[in-house]
Amino acid sequence: MKASDSIRTIKGIGEKSGKLFGKLGITTVEELLAFYPREYDLFTAIQPVSSVREGETVILEGSFATRPKMASVRNLKIISCMFRDSTGQILVSWFNMPYLMRSLKMGMRYILRGRIVRKNGVLQMAQPKLLTKEEYANQTGKLSPVYPLTAGLTNHAVAKAMAIALKECEAESDFLPLEVRKGYGLQSHRKAVQMIHFPDSKESYAKARRRLVFEEFFLFSLALRQVREKKHSVVSPYCLKKQEKVKKLLCSLPYSLTSGQEKAWEEIQEDLQSGYVMNRLVQGDVGSGKTVLAMLSLLFAAENGYQGAIMVPTEVLAKQHYEEFQEFLEPFGIKVVLLTGSMTAAQKRETCSLIEHHQADVIVGTHALIQEKVTYANLALVVTDEQHRFGVRQREQFSAKGEAVHMLVMSATPIPRTLAIILYGDLDVSVIDVLPSERLPIKNCAVDTNYRPQAYRFMEKQVREGHQVYIICPMVEESESSEAENVMDYTNTLREALPPSIHVEYLHGKMRPALKNEIMESFASGKIDILVSTTVIEVGINVPNATVMMIENAERFGLAQLHQLRGRVGRGKAQSYCIFMAGNPSKETMERLRILESSNDGFYVARQDLKLRGPGDLFGIRQSGDLLFGLADIYQDAEELQQANEAACSLERRDILLLCKKHEALRKKMEQYTGEEIIM
Repeated sequence: MKASDSIRTIKGIGEKSGKLFGKLGITTVEELLAFYPREYDLFTAIQPVSSVREGETVILEGSFATRPKMASVRNLKIISCMFRDSTGQILVSWFNMPYLMRSLKMGMRYILRGRIVRKNGVLQMAQPKLLTKEEYANQTGKLSPVYPLTAGLTNHAVAKAMAIALKECEAESDFLPLEVRKGYGLQSHRKAVQMIHFPDSKESYAKARRRLVFEEFFLFSLALRQVREKKHSVVSPYCLKKQEKVKKLLCSLPYSLTSGQEKAWEEIQEDLQSGYVMNRLVQGDVGSGKTVLAMLSLLFAAENGYQGAIMVPTEVLAKQHYEEFQEFLEPFGIKVVLLTGSMTAAQKRETCSLIEHHQADVIVGTHALIQEKVTYANLALVVTDEQHRFGVRQREQFSAKGEAVHMLVMSATPIPRTLAIILYGDLDVSVIDVLPSERLPIKNCAVDTNYRPQAYRFMEKQVREGHQVYIICPMVEESESSEAENVMDYTNTLREALPPSIHVEYLHGKMRPALKNEIMESFASGKIDILVSTTVIEVGINVPNATVMMIENAERFGLAQLHQLRGRVGRGKAQSYCIFMAGNPSKETMERLRILESSNDGFYVARQDLKLRGPGDLFGIRQSGDLLFGLADIYQDAEELQQANEAACSLERRDILLLCKKHEALRKKMEQYTGEEIIM
């Protein structure tokens, strides 16, 4: 079996299961092996009932103190009964497992494994699994992979396919140069892939993860170096001079630029007038005012007779930018157009015609801007907003739409400057570290689930005062392995808890794009009072009227991501609030969340996050979601990032371009990584 073979070559995967794997983006053996576990299940020792705490997954041994009863609640059949050992008793419950009524026997001893939750103020074990003594003995102390799944595909099926692929797939040459592997004490790629899926211990997991994280960062750093080699001091055909309209726009703005914005704008102007291609990152905390710098830059290009385009990650954000730019730029005779994927074919044709014939000066859009059929007349400036949602490759595709165009990249991810310089190695970095003075600081609180009824009352009060609310849940729908609050059930619970006059809707990434956009637009226009969502709203929607953000199971997110989510509120003039609710309120969890409670400064949060996280603290869970890395986390793995960048920088220039024979495996990997052939 070869890595490039179809997933169907694996024994047991037929047409039906092949399609299910395809939904997860897995069509080849190689893609399967790179489908890493999202976490690991670790079986602990049996513990007494009296010692259980909310949020823990525990194993109990004992017998049933009461006969099981079955009740129907909202189309769910729920079985419940009391379970006891010598130290006490606890309520246990199962949903949609009616056959247990016949199999659970009084007087027999059972081993149960499940999560401890609090419902109606009472601790109980939800959806426990019944284990035989043999299963318990075999599993104790072992790390079992838990994969992200799609409906119809079980964790067992993925793990079974993975074991076959690891056993039968031919080993390929390790693409990391031998001197790099030796110099940084890294194991082979083959061993790392084996141990990331089926580690024999925490130590072997840590070694495997370090190797795979290192190689992700190494490939990324090498790709940036190759980009930088091509771009170094490129002369620009677009040297911008005229600035009358730009000065008038600055005077007409309803606010003054902060000192941070002014400094960044000076640096952008210098680049655009220098005669060389600009490649600049503007890094600023959520709400620091990066969008106005993009607008000024686009006007600067248009005033000099050129086109400018800005690419954003979601259609709703594109539409919001389009309306804002229209309002400010069209009075200066600047034609602004919008281009997104959901537009009709006729609308796209009309917009593309305007762009091609230079009847459009500023183009706002999503990934649609980099499609082949879009031809620009005289493109001088491209801007990418929320940079961590776009990879290096997409940035390159965008700038390739013109000839030696200026590139302005914007990011709200609060990355410490030392890391930013590595991550954006082909860019000059500007930092906006001052928030607009009229913004009221967000009031934060870190609480446990006992606070939920009070939180609901507070939300209801805010809605009655005309404001809106976000609630973030980590999961989409409940499953046997799900331990977190889920969007769909949560929405139903909330609708029952609040008056019917309050309009509650849910949003998640698995929805059809058209429905997602419709819900985001309804929330943005004030038709929805409370939006229960996954992290799909982390970027891409601006609702100044939203004043409350509550994040359920906050301990499941990294601090940087929690800070990004919090940035969805505090955008208007009213006081805003963020509630971090911990499902597992351990001392360590609350210590982390209090960093957010005490500060709204994203750079401070990022520094503290970096200090707190050790290699094993977030065992198996990738937190930040930044820059499209598969496994690596720029905060948790800051040391590996710096080492991988150092290793990439240590290669000779000839080696950077991978033209020597000893780097043949690495050259092939880089071609696969960047999507571009390296000509020998």
